[in-house]
Amino acid sequence: MIDKTVKGADEALQDIQDNAVIMLGGFGLCGIPENSIQALLRKGVKGLTCISNNAGVDDFGIGLLLQTRQVKKMISSYVGENAEFERQLLSGELEVDLVPQGTLAERIRAGGAGIPAFFTPTGVGTEVAEGKEVREFEGKQYLMESWLKADFALVKAWKGDTAGNLIYKGTARNFNPMMAAAGKITIAEVEELIPAGELDPNEIHTPGIYVQRIFEGKGYEKRIEQRTIRS
Repeated sequence: MIDKTVKGADEALQDIQDNAVIMLGGFGLCGIPENSIQALLRKGVKGLTCISNNAGVDDFGIGLLLQTRQVKKMISSYVGENAEFERQLLSGELEVDLVPQGTLAERIRAGGAGIPAFFTPTGVGTEVAEGKEVREFEGKQYLMESWLKADFALVKAWKGDTAGNLIYKGTARNFNPMMAAAGKITIAEVEELIPAGELDPNEIHTPGIYVQRIFEGKGYEKRIEQRTIRS
């Protein structure tokens, strides 16, 4: 059995260079690769194209990379709770490709499945359709969208084994499985790393064939983006 473990995030991300295209799993602050983002901050790589549903908040998640101007372009579905993301978008400092959320998920899934293009009704007749092919199927207009792939996919799972098999927990699963399949090199950080063979095969969400490096993360904050309580 191949052992894909590395000591930590810095070793896992050592070959990420300036201008890389990176997918980062997560939805809001749920299921984000916290350790890997901190490693990118320490490494100081610039000109990154980040494919992620959104950019976290100003002081956490991808928002930290925006503060240090390490991100050149965001491909995402939501500006969200991040004031710095909004400011850079409106001032033209950051290139942003806003994609409908379902289309973003399917473009990433298509990248992992080796499907270069597909047709969807979402976006027909809007700015999203500018410059794209529209074709009719059964009397309805559909927009052609292309796959998304990345040099590196940074994902976060609940449990993983030394062979790279991953299990996600609850809604922290979100974009992580699709991104794990769509990266040329997929780096997984997990809360608990166990020996190969100890995970129930029926519970594995991402097979280890998709994962090149895995490490056990530490110090997860798991922040709540919007805390709502009863008064």
